[in-house]
Amino acid sequence: MKKLKKVSFTKNIITLLIAHIFIKILGLINKIYLTNRKGFGDEGNAIYSSAFQIYALFLTITSIGIPNAVSKLVSEKLAIGDTKGAHKIFKITIIVFGTLGFVVSVLVFKFANIIAINWIQIPEAELSLLALSPSIFFISITSVIKGYFNGRENLSVGANSQTIEQIFRTIITIILIEFIAKTTGLDTKIMAAGAAVASTLAEMSCFVYLCRYYKTVQKEIANEIKLSVNYKYIGRRKTIKEILFVSIPMSIAPIIGGINKNIDSMTIVRNLKKFMSETDAKLQYGILSGKIETLVAFPLSFNAAFTSTLIPIVSSAKASRNFKEAKRKIEFSILISLLIGLPCTIGMIVLANPILKLLFPNQPSGALLLQISSISITFIMINQNISAVLHGLGKTIIPALVLFLGSIIKLILNNVLVSINPNEFILGGASGAAIGTVICNVVTFLISNYILKKNININIMLTKIVKVITATIMMTVIMIFTYKNLICIISEKLCIILTILVSIIAYIILILILKIFSKQEIGLLPFGENIYKILVKLKIYRENM
Repeated sequence: MKKLKKVSFTKNIITLLIAHIFIKILGLINKIYLTNRKGFGDEGNAIYSSAFQIYALFLTITSIGIPNAVSKLVSEKLAIGDTKGAHKIFKITIIVFGTLGFVVSVLVFKFANIIAINWIQIPEAELSLLALSPSIFFISITSVIKGYFNGRENLSVGANSQTIEQIFRTIITIILIEFIAKTTGLDTKIMAAGAAVASTLAEMSCFVYLCRYYKTVQKEIANEIKLSVNYKYIGRRKTIKEILFVSIPMSIAPIIGGINKNIDSMTIVRNLKKFMSETDAKLQYGILSGKIETLVAFPLSFNAAFTSTLIPIVSSAKASRNFKEAKRKIEFSILISLLIGLPCTIGMIVLANPILKLLFPNQPSGALLLQISSISITFIMINQNISAVLHGLGKTIIPALVLFLGSIIKLILNNVLVSINPNEFILGGASGAAIGTVICNVVTFLISNYILKKNININIMLTKIVKVITATIMMTVIMIFTYKNLICIISEKLCIILTILVSIIAYIILILILKIFSKQEIGLLPFGENIYKILVKLKIYRENM
């Protein structure tokens, strides 16, 4: 029997950071394999991605807001010692959203043909939708389990399940695609459906792991329930209303986010067909939804570890009315977002073409789309942090309303800019969709940041922001200098790898030299105390800062 215990902020960060990076690396490997695989490529990405975005939209209805909602409710109950109430919320949520997930799975399966032909205008996506539909049920259950343990501030459970899921997805994808390629004569539609089947099987593995884990700690949970204090009986209907009252507003933002992503799947091919063939239109969408979105999403894995910890931290602080420590961790998380986001944006702008050639040698097109799309990275990261804080404060509807406004802007820009032939205006066509995404994220950031400051006094010193910008500029100079000098003497692939490594090392050194982190902030980093001792010995920091 496992002993349950509350996990520290730093330990949660370490666990999630490792898990998210590993998951993103596996996801990138998966995407590199599919894009470079003969018979799949950008066209396969278009088919699979269009189906996946529709599937993800329906998924938001049944599960996406659930982990955060359950995490918030459970952490609030546990903060006052009501273990029994927390577990009651968990049990009822399983029943409600498990049922909803099953119904939605059946509906997606039944109407896959209509969705593929009429909604996204990619008929080949029907098989992929059919293959993905069972996942909705499994994820609706696993989301509740993850949320329950997140609320207990034991985020390793969800991190481990996601890692297992991604390992299975990568392995099964390769096995299925190779089998299909040899038996169907490189049928792209069937190969895309094979990738969808792999996703469903991976979700099933995650479901099995979480159910088995819960079983191992069930007795300990029962013992905790016996020792529960401050429990007040609440009827099942009232509990369901409480769950829905929190989960529905929290789900609205992901649902709008899902709609936002489906704006591309429903407008790009439709508008590109006005001045190019359907095949070319699908290829352009495949480039944006496959390679570009994967690369832009990769840096977000570094930020997700900090974002995931904020909701239970802020919820607990609100319940106990002690915001001092929560504010410190919020400010630290936003600083981390800046430190990660800015250099990633610049790096992808400067090295877009070499990066695509390195990762996708068989399908290297899309440099301009990557350069434009990468501008969103920092804004998305900070938006994630702000949304998590607002959810923790109970302001769950605000992120949804802000994102809704951003989505309207994106829809308008997509229909205007994508309809313009890029031969007449370079920022038309698929580039117009990338511009729409950037503007959407900038607008949501500006509004969300304003609202956050109205609700909680978060203050990141201007000097820190200036230092981050300075470190990024200096890193960029080193990056360009390194690439230009190495490209003349070694192969392009080795050159880009060495340039990225040199740039990362230089950036870390610059962060330390400029003393961007205070002693307290270093303490919040994984192994922070040991890192600070080493920095003192190197005379970069003083003992009593």
